[in-house]
Amino acid sequence: MARPIEFERDQVLEKAMLAFWDQGYCATSMTQLVKATKLNPGSIYAAFKSKEELFLATLDHYGEASAEKISLALKASDSPLQGIRNYFRQLATTTTNPKAQQSCLLVNTILELAHRNTKVRQRVNAHFEVIESCFRSALQAAHDSGELSADKDPTEVATFLISSIWGLRVLAGTGPAPARAEAVVSQILKLLD
Repeated sequence: MARPIEFERDQVLEKAMLAFWDQGYCATSMTQLVKATKLNPGSIYAAFKSKEELFLATLDHYGEASAEKISLALKASDSPLQGIRNYFRQLATTTTNPKAQQSCLLVNTILELAHRNTKVRQRVNAHFEVIESCFRSALQAAHDSGELSADKDPTEVATFLISSIWGLRVLAGTGPAPARAEAVVSQILKLLD
């Protein structure tokens, strides 16, 4: 009789996620995942079936946490547009933080794997859609209250904002000067005026 798998799933996902985030999917070996998670290979395969399934689970772990964080940030302000502005100003600040040069795991994954792994691309796109829907909901609320101009379509603006986030995450990898990141965010936020 096989022993039951005993570990805290979220902790393992967090450790595996950091390994993948640091090196990318292709460059992260099972040996590195064993070292990062402190699980033996058999336990990893028993719990996740394959390296790819472990990676997909880490994408879910990261994507769900990101969507929750963004949703809370957007709701933490007095108005929907103020929540979006605050989020992007904070993003400008984190873009210039040396730790941000890791970029976003979802964006990194799209850049590394989207062209060759449909399953991964679909999973990342599903997380992007959830994040985009957070912005779309905030923009719709702003539109309904008259805070967002009637000539601006919340769906189109949400798509623009999510694309802008991707661009800022890539920019973070270049180690930009604070003034550069702030200038980009300033241009993005003009759309909301």
